[in-house]
Amino acid sequence: MPIPEDVTGDEIDSDVRQELLSLPKTLAEDVAKNLVMVARLIDEDPEGAYGYSKVALRLASRVAAVREAAGFAAYASQKYSEALAEFRAARRMTGTVELWPVMADCERGLGRPEKALDMAGAPEVHKLDKAGQVEMRLVAAGARRDMGQLDAAIVTLQSPELASNSVQPWTARLRYAYADALLAVGREGEAREWFAKAVEADRDGSTDASDRLAELDGVEFVDALDESEGAAERSSSQDAPQDDIDGDDDIDGDIDGDADIDADADIDGDGEADRGGEGDRDGDKG
Repeated sequence: MPIPEDVTGDEIDSDVRQELLSLPKTLAEDVAKNLVMVARLIDEDPEGAYGYSKVALRLASRVAAVREAAGFAAYASQKYSEALAEFRAARRMTGTVELWPVMADCERGLGRPEKALDMAGAPEVHKLDKAGQVEMRLVAAGARRDMGQLDAAIVTLQSPELASNSVQPWTARLRYAYADALLAVGREGEAREWFAKAVEADRDGSTDASDRLAELDGVEFVDALDESEGAAERSSSQDAPQDDIDGDDDIDGDIDGDADIDADADIDGDGEADRGGEGDRDGDKG
């Protein structure tokens, strides 16, 4: 796959670069460039990222960072079976438990929420750092919802991290998941409160909490571009010259001749209201 000229491979993390030192210099550079493309595209173009990850995998399948990148690219493309296989391979190579939550979420994606819950109760969870434990809680809550256990999902999310007033990288997503779980059982007032708290913590726009909050408040967002295009179309239709259609009318009567008929073209432009939303798995994936 083509690599843009501005990609040098030097953009990768130092830890990944260290892993690539085991490869010949030219090969390492090629792998690095493909990994950079995976990172660049994974949010906006998951399939494109997946394509670059397959190239990197073909070049260096014995490098843990490559297997991990391939796993995340497959995960973003909802290829959960493939993602799980890559994550397992990376874990075998490194011996770490960092991928445990996303591996459990792959089980959810494969329709096995019970397996995800089993993983949430495994000894590996205690080896996770705080961020990993929060991710595991989000996955477990999502698994509960998959199984129709809505109240249990709410209880699963209730934790010191949720109650804390400090803002951490996971805070917005945790509050969002809790608000969404509350809304799922009809506790709209509480859900609104927690969506508002999620907005306060969402400094980088990682959730659509503001849109969900506005929706609960009955606010609709209209796409300004669509609205302006609709106005332009209406203006154009009003300014358009009338079409003259000449035709011979055979009328039984005293008047024979040409009848001039003016036809006005009326065009109504309907504006469309677009709401933003995540494709995420209800905000509760790991």
